[in-house]
Amino acid sequence: MRFRRATFARVRLTRFAKRAGCAAKQPPGYLFPLLAGLPAPSDPNVLVGSATADDAAVYRLSADTALVLTTDFFTPIVDDPYDFGAIAAANALSDVYAMGARPIAALNLVGFPDDALDGSVLAQILRGGAEKAREAGIDVVGGHTVKTDEPLYGMAVTGVVHPERVVTNARGAPGDVLVLTKPIGLGIITTAAKNDQDAEGAIGEATRLMKALNRDAGEAMQRHGAHAATDITGFGLLGHLRNLANASGCSAEVWLDEVPVLAAATRYVKSGIAPGGTHANWRFLADWVRYEPDLDKADQLLLCDAQTSGGLLIALPSERAGALLTELDRRGREDSATHAGNVAIVGRLMQGPAGRIHCRRTPA
Repeated sequence: MRFRRATFARVRLTRFAKRAGCAAKQPPGYLFPLLAGLPAPSDPNVLVGSATADDAAVYRLSADTALVLTTDFFTPIVDDPYDFGAIAAANALSDVYAMGARPIAALNLVGFPDDALDGSVLAQILRGGAEKAREAGIDVVGGHTVKTDEPLYGMAVTGVVHPERVVTNARGAPGDVLVLTKPIGLGIITTAAKNDQDAEGAIGEATRLMKALNRDAGEAMQRHGAHAATDITGFGLLGHLRNLANASGCSAEVWLDEVPVLAAATRYVKSGIAPGGTHANWRFLADWVRYEPDLDKADQLLLCDAQTSGGLLIALPSERAGALLTELDRRGREDSATHAGNVAIVGRLMQGPAGRIHCRRTPA
């Protein structure tokens, strides 16, 4: 029998991936012990390395310029090749924005099963990535491809920032409030769509949110004096908050009823739909998070949901939060693809054991 490759016109890209998007990341419980055994950087110009599980590395070139270096790639999170490319690019660019930096160039990272998928599919993936990079004001200037059993796509992105204006995940302070700029539940919805369980057609809204750049949030947090930030991807809201709080030497509190959540994700998770990465996050965080008794397993999974191209989580003094929310709300009204109605104060940093999180429904 002659094997026919799937073409762009009839492909369902997620059928070629065992795990979708950032839910395919190695879970933190597996990854962190391995990284702990690696030698620490010795170059004094390395301002941010892997020690604090931050979003990107930062290398000082001069007194007024530092490079921000990051890479991110994953298997298809949606069926449409163009949208997959755009989402993967937005996700990779997000690491630069989370550091308070400006991207300047990108390289493509590609794994492609050319025996199963037609080249027209890859062309659409690359076009989605290139046009999203152009939206961010940069070019894709090269890349690398390998043959793989599953499609893989992402980018290595370089950015620039003043060394004294780097926003890391390690400078949060007790009393800071936590601002989240996109709703959670993306992993649950994309898993439902992949498994033909998206009865509410929520994948359209999820795709729009995943394609939205975090540029506005990154620029705004710089203007309003953010102490720390991270972007919410495969480790979920609580996983990335755990990293931020741990690096900052703080504990944290999260208020579920204040967290923007995609409505369909709430209903789907209660019916048992959640990606494997979300469950892995929940298991790892059991030693770090205390849930109030009225937060059931579905609530907890939402807070641990493995996001792809999620929002920024920004820690800043409470007196500055109102101005940040006002600016992002204004920008959201000007561009409905970004943050309108999705930005909220979802918790706070506190004095206490580093990295420990208390989850409750509402502020005390």
